Amino acid sequence: MKRTMIVAGVLVLGAGAVMAQQEIAVQQDNLMRSQAKSLYSVIQKMSKGDIPYNQKAVDEAIASLEADVAKIAKTFEINPKQDVVNASYGSSPKVWQNKADFDSKIPPVQKAIADVKGKITNVASLKAAYTAINDRCNDCHETYRVKLK
Repeated sequence: MKRTMIVAGVLVLGAGAVMAQQEIAVQQDNLMRSQAKSLYSVIQKMSKGDIPYNQKAVDEAIASLEADVAKIAKTFEINPKQDVVNASYGSSPKVWQNKADFDSKIPPVQKAIADVKGKITNVASLKAAYTAINDRCNDCHETYRVKLK
């Protein structure tokens, strides 16, 4: 009976740890998705003319990006050692193998956002802003993001 209780306890603890790891992975994925929504679903689509230019939406997207980018280092402190179920992209283990380099990619993104904040007034300036921000995002994605499917 004691063995059964011990095994059951270990299984419950193990399941809890797996759920906690998945929760961390989901938080990381949600943060990246929020940034993608701002950058690609709003800024990129407007800069391509897929959706009409809307200054309020641009300002909100920039503000959201600014807030989300500030959360990256903290959100990626812990390696969940698993990917989000059914996710298209995930984090490379390199994030935690070279955390200092990963974290060093954040300030250039923040600078790119700060440099364009309040200066976007039309599609032309939006295109330039998109390129500047996206290029800095890709500096990190090239090394630290992996395609899962």
